[in-house]
Amino acid sequence: MVVEFTRNGDGEIVERKTGRMSKYPKVANFVNGRAQIQAQFHVTSNSRHYSSHCPDHGLILPFPLSFSQVKGPGVGLLGISKGGDLCLSMASFLKGITATIIINGSVANVGGALHYKGETLPPVGIDPTRLKVTSEGFADILDVLNSPLEGPDQKSFIPVERAESAFLFLVGQDDHNWKSEFYASEASKRLQAHGKERPQIICYPGAGHYIEPPYFPMCPASMHTLVGRPVIWGGEPRAHAMAQVDAWKQLQAFFHKHLGGKELG
Repeated sequence: MVVEFTRNGDGEIVERKTGRMSKYPKVANFVNGRAQIQAQFHVTSNSRHYSSHCPDHGLILPFPLSFSQVKGPGVGLLGISKGGDLCLSMASFLKGITATIIINGSVANVGGALHYKGETLPPVGIDPTRLKVTSEGFADILDVLNSPLEGPDQKSFIPVERAESAFLFLVGQDDHNWKSEFYASEASKRLQAHGKERPQIICYPGAGHYIEPPYFPMCPASMHTLVGRPVIWGGEPRAHAMAQVDAWKQLQAFFHKHLGGKELG
């Protein structure tokens, strides 16, 4: 079973990748499970002084592994953006997670406190004064999040060293939502420092934040619920399109390797 976690900056819930994989269950042998990320945001009129009020996150799979269509050996997680750090948290805290793919995700908990069995991960801090504005009037939020390696924000670093899952990080090197390449690198360092297998990291020069299935148009900018104004997501059209084609092949190969199923011809 593959569970996809995704939330667009405009609040839309989508399941483009697992939905496409599950259209051919006899070939791909995947069951699609969608897990909705519910959050409510409050934004002040001045985007340089904004705050978020996000319900505390709990961790739970959308349906049990005993579901008749779910076959072993485990569960695969696929997360993009905020869904990425939720997948990292689930792989770190929950059992039965075999394969996890993070597309431009954070290694720190973002947006609201996460609770699991008496443990709490606080959200990484933000500094709205680091928000920049492009010549076109779009917000560039790349530097707004604090580093999870410094000061009290270290507590927001997801304990990936607890995970038993294999990991694949797909990174757009022109991501302007946050520093995805840095996060993937730090996750790799933490895993290896604790004797875990080095995760696979694939970086795509010129690719932006929302790496979708092949031939989906690139989204260079859109309204961001939290920021309260349009933000840039990064990406150069040709490079981003090529990244989407390759990423689609890579994520399918990764899930087939770690979850079983017949290879796509």
